[in-house]
Amino acid sequence: MLILDGIGDRPVKEIGNRTPLEAAHTPNLDRFATNGVNGIMDTIAPGIIPGSDTGHLALLGYDPYQVYSGRGPFEASGLDMNLHRGEVVFRCNFGTLEEGIVTDRRAGRIKDGTDLLAKAINQMKFDIDFVFKESVEHRAVLVFKDPNLGPLVSDTDPHLEDRPLLVSRADDNNLPNLRTAGLINKFTEMTTAILSEHPVNLERVERGEPPANVILSRGAGSVPDMSSLESLKGIRSAVIAGIPLVRGVCGLAGMDILSAPGATGGLDTDLESIFKTIVGNIDDYDFILVNIKGPDIPGHDGDHSCKIEFIEKIDAALPLLESMEDTYIAITGDHSTPVMVKNHSGDPLPLTIIGKEVRVDDVASFGERSCAKGGLGRIRGMDLLNILLDLAKRAEKFGA
Repeated sequence: MLILDGIGDRPVKEIGNRTPLEAAHTPNLDRFATNGVNGIMDTIAPGIIPGSDTGHLALLGYDPYQVYSGRGPFEASGLDMNLHRGEVVFRCNFGTLEEGIVTDRRAGRIKDGTDLLAKAINQMKFDIDFVFKESVEHRAVLVFKDPNLGPLVSDTDPHLEDRPLLVSRADDNNLPNLRTAGLINKFTEMTTAILSEHPVNLERVERGEPPANVILSRGAGSVPDMSSLESLKGIRSAVIAGIPLVRGVCGLAGMDILSAPGATGGLDTDLESIFKTIVGNIDDYDFILVNIKGPDIPGHDGDHSCKIEFIEKIDAALPLLESMEDTYIAITGDHSTPVMVKNHSGDPLPLTIIGKEVRVDDVASFGERSCAKGGLGRIRGMDLLNILLDLAKRAEKFGA
């Protein structure tokens, strides 16, 4: 299952009212679609905007409404953090704060020095035990290691630039949630003071770069109770992903984590390495999920040219998969990230499946509108793995 993160889009006036995928030169994706069965997919349900976490849960066949309690635990799992039941975990961003206004939610997509910033935070004396860990670029994770807290609190992250830093509030009057909200607000205040005077940020300001002087928290949650894919589907599975969040979702599903050298989760990711890692490991597993984050980044940045360019890079690397003749390959996304929206949307995603005995349809190109005419019709993301298992003769009959 090849997940092109954020691949879906909407028509863009500047490129002739085509989507970036439709405008890109993709002879290999088009060949896959021509030789496969196609459709469009609502990752969760029509009109529901998936997160990357809930989207991947659905693609693995889990009902996000049943197992999802917040993004933080999945991000922490992907960083191999030692989690315990009852702890509250936040997904965080290093951001830029100016006079109470969040001017950059990603601190200029900071790449260097976040380990030093995290070290300074972890040396801070606080009311409870906690662990703060930097992740890829601007991302980080915070774990409140106190079993007497609740996860039902709002974000401090305003989710948009040039908005005030938010005050976290409990979703109800439950004391554990009220305590968590108070603690995260105090944590935010104390770390802002530390980060604002840190040498890494003083140097960034001198260079004219936005300082990473505030921790924006979101996605609070507790560790979910999930059965493994092996126990649910009887398959041995693995994941290749450059971003900890996806590794975390799959890790909590009991999947092996495969390392592809140079798989960064950014625009500089090594696509050839990713595809060679698939080919090199496919005989050891029944199912491999692969996440390629690239298309999502220019979607968030509103850059259709960059999105087109990265899609074409993916397409150029696809021939490396053609040696897997006995493998069913599904190509789709986890959510749409339209460049005009600069965020996730509920738009359905293109989907193609190739492999022996698929009912090849008349679709001749891989795109949002062309795939909608295919033989799969419109499906849910939760059904995709079942479809693949059925094609591979690995599904169990329901009934006599």
